[in-house]
Amino acid sequence: MESEKGSRKKRKSHYFFIKLISACVILVLGIVLGADFLLKLQAVENTPDSKESANPGLGQEEVAFLNRVSPPAHQGFAGFLSAGTPEQRNQFVLNPITTASRMARFYGFNPSENLALESLTHLKSVVLDLPSGRAVETLWSTAEGRQVDAVFVQQDDEWRLDWDHFVRFSTYPWPLFLAGSGEEEEEFRLLARQRLAEQRKDADTLSIVFYAPRFGFASETGFQSPEFLVKRDTRNGRLLEAAFKLEKTGKRAYNLDVPIGAPEGIIQVRVKVRRIVDDADSRFELTDVIACHWYFNDDPGVEIPASEPAK
Repeated sequence: MESEKGSRKKRKSHYFFIKLISACVILVLGIVLGADFLLKLQAVENTPDSKESANPGLGQEEVAFLNRVSPPAHQGFAGFLSAGTPEQRNQFVLNPITTASRMARFYGFNPSENLALESLTHLKSVVLDLPSGRAVETLWSTAEGRQVDAVFVQQDDEWRLDWDHFVRFSTYPWPLFLAGSGEEEEEFRLLARQRLAEQRKDADTLSIVFYAPRFGFASETGFQSPEFLVKRDTRNGRLLEAAFKLEKTGKRAYNLDVPIGAPEGIIQVRVKVRRIVDDADSRFELTDVIACHWYFNDDPGVEIPASEPAK
């Protein structure tokens, strides 16, 4: 009996030490894992994305949105840049079925821009509140000093690249169109500048010139167009004038206060232009200002003032 009692005491003592050791192990693991969690949390807070997201212009909800969206958006961007063919790239873009034909046409006229993924540095992310929902616009720099911006839109639970915005899609190269090639009317993503704005402020027309954008060089303008005279009292005139006024305040489409990187006085536009041939001469007409931005949607992006009543 005594030996039995002794055995029970030994077993109880053994169990006690096991519980004590287990408790110590759990406590140590808790401290280690807790420290690891704090280090990871601190690392997240110090990432470039979070630093940019936490700028004073963004609220807490926008910061949380960017931190949630950035990883899948950046992953999709990496897949797009790493893909070797337009067919492979198509799986990462917005509206891939309808975009495929535009991609084929565009790359038939324009060489594909090869950006080395490892050379890209993320500079900034901003939230876009578009009529169709929220999107994200990101800015990147390359080791060679170029800058590119990419917009990501959620579709089918994925964050896809707005390819039209990224490549500044036009249905035909601007210089060739001005030289007489292509259809008589084409659609373009261009940069626009108002000529002699102060001197012509009382004129009934706006004097506009358009430039082809240079991919990766936002501060430089490409091939310049002849002068376009646009009546102020038309929809096109009111829309352009509103966009130029917004640009003077340091803002752009959708009231964003993030500069496009272009020289002062220049805005982004998506337009339709018609070439009219009279005998041997050609002249050009601005038929439609679709939007004052390069995003995928047809919303003008700027509030169009009502036409002034006739005096």
